[in-house]
Amino acid sequence: MHDTFIRTCIKLAQQAVEKGNQPFGACLVKNGEILLTAENTIHTNHDKTQHAEANLASHANRIFDLETLQDCTLYTSTEPCAMCSGAIYWAGIRRVVFGCSQEKFAEYAGKAIDIPCRVVFAYGHPPTEVVGPVLEEEAIVVHQGYWKTDRR
Repeated sequence: MHDTFIRTCIKLAQQAVEKGNQPFGACLVKNGEILLTAENTIHTNHDKTQHAEANLASHANRIFDLETLQDCTLYTSTEPCAMCSGAIYWAGIRRVVFGCSQEKFAEYAGKAIDIPCRVVFAYGHPPTEVVGPVLEEEAIVVHQGYWKTDRR
């Protein structure tokens, strides 16, 4: 069940790269239907806070009510960073499924603020369910070539 949506996120991550951005993609799902998708847009929008998950959470928060968001799952190609985890939490989304773990991602991109999303979400009330990594070996492929040069 998760595989289809993680693969969609991986495709979105590749599309982000093709547009000149970093390789991250996310989608919002309710009852097996994709409601929204988002890509990383930090380079095209000249804003380092525009990660795929933050973009998705912000957009979803503007168009859906809290009850709807609480019943959604945010799927993402790579484990959300601390900033994105906060955005997901404050939007009201209570389930996250990710492809590539932060630990595996750091092998290619290096370390940044290495706080697993489970740790961030553990401090939230109500809790946010986290599943992952899912299809990690597929999800890491988009990162393998991208981070060989410093593209932050």
